[in-house]
Amino acid sequence: MTAVDELILLPRPRCFHATNASLPAQGYRLRIAPEGVRIEAADAAGEFYARMTMRQIERQCGGKLPACTIEDWPDFPSRGVLLDISRDKVPTMETLFGLVNELAEWKINHLELYTEHTFAYRNHREVWKDASPMTGEEIERLNAYCRERFIELVPNQQSFGHFERWLKHAKYRELAAVERATCLDPRHPRSLALLAELYGELLPHFTSRKFNVNCDETAGIEGRVYLDFLRKIHELVKRRGRTMHFWADIVLRHPELIGELPDDVVLLAWGYEAEHTFTDPGRPFFVCPGTSSWNSIAGRTENCLANQRNAATAGLQHGAIGYLNTDWGDNGHWQYLPVSYLGFAAGAALSWCHAANGDRDFVDALDVHVFRDSARVMGRLAYDLGNAYRCVELPVPNGTALFHLLRQSRTHRVFGAVSQENLQKTREYVRDVMRPLAGARMQRADAALIQAEFANAARMLTLACDRGCADSDAGGLAEEMRAILAEHRRLWLARNREGGLADSSVCSFG
Repeated sequence: MTAVDELILLPRPRCFHATNASLPAQGYRLRIAPEGVRIEAADAAGEFYARMTMRQIERQCGGKLPACTIEDWPDFPSRGVLLDISRDKVPTMETLFGLVNELAEWKINHLELYTEHTFAYRNHREVWKDASPMTGEEIERLNAYCRERFIELVPNQQSFGHFERWLKHAKYRELAAVERATCLDPRHPRSLALLAELYGELLPHFTSRKFNVNCDETAGIEGRVYLDFLRKIHELVKRRGRTMHFWADIVLRHPELIGELPDDVVLLAWGYEAEHTFTDPGRPFFVCPGTSSWNSIAGRTENCLANQRNAATAGLQHGAIGYLNTDWGDNGHWQYLPVSYLGFAAGAALSWCHAANGDRDFVDALDVHVFRDSARVMGRLAYDLGNAYRCVELPVPNGTALFHLLRQSRTHRVFGAVSQENLQKTREYVRDVMRPLAGARMQRADAALIQAEFANAARMLTLACDRGCADSDAGGLAEEMRAILAEHRRLWLARNREGGLADSSVCSFG
């Protein structure tokens, strides 16, 4: 935003529109003046983003518009969010529509729902019957809703690894790879036939011409065998007029195979730790950081921001064509959706304009544009609660010690590794962070729900500390666990379908 000359009282002045082909794709020039608002845009998306900027300005300026000129366009042409709907939460349609509204305002233009077994395939009811899956009709409704907001809903179906939700059933057991029970057997002819059937039923519900087939974490599958099966999957995808996206972890371990990949594939280079280095795979690629919310209860704020900054910096340096921010649900999907808002917002800002947002802590942005909290409580609370893991001072890859103290049995190594002093420090830190919660003044329909979600997350963190203490009272812990579980169920069902809740709770609170 340029210098503010004066304040124009709402209602806003007349708005004029013009196409300006000299602006970059998705770019716009917004001029607010006493005589009116003028939007020049390269395309329809650019005009939409100018209007989203107007909305954000109005929210910040208390019912007034500053006279100014803004010229803006994105760093990454594709700015995405991937939401895990397979481990174990499948959001309600209301939740998905609400999230799309948020992402659209933040100028996200790519959304994926990570799918293993949570689409209602006609011939495979035994796989999804307890999962409350997405249906084709729901996908089409969501697809149309996204298109109206310039978001591309990209189909996603796991196609190689992470196939255990299928392979545990007798009907599919022969398709399990000998080397890895969670992988499809790439040599079995029925494996490819199954994928062809799934793609044929899934893809017609989407208008996107992209398709993420995943194919990650296939440990035990030899590199050449992996590549041969990947090329066969590519033929299925190409035959259906789609561009294949897939996770790059396996081929990056076999760089000698990259030259044999089909020319039109897009590699998804992922890494979720603060120190992860994103490199150029030599093919069109997305950088794929994460929200760091999974395996954490309340997030890992510092790790999340460092990971996302590194991804944006490296992506711009190496010419990535997209930025896909991932939000996973490993081990029961215990984190509540608002825990991921910090990561979503940071990824949106960094992928749109890294130079302006690279050093921000995003607390103010969370209060204004996410929680809409006039008391300025929730932004700081979410940020600080997401750093509770640091007080324990016991690094755990892709998660937190607190999560494992809550989830695992007492024989797990983490119980012997934590410091009793640090657990006490963590308990006090959580208590202090949560003190202002009742003073939040969120202007959102789900304000009370968000407060309850953070309150229960804090109870989980405190219980984790209590379980880690050598002299903890087993009876008192069990009573607190039951209370937390009852509230957890209520909060789960407020945003998500019931399917998956039973699976999530099997291992819950060990």
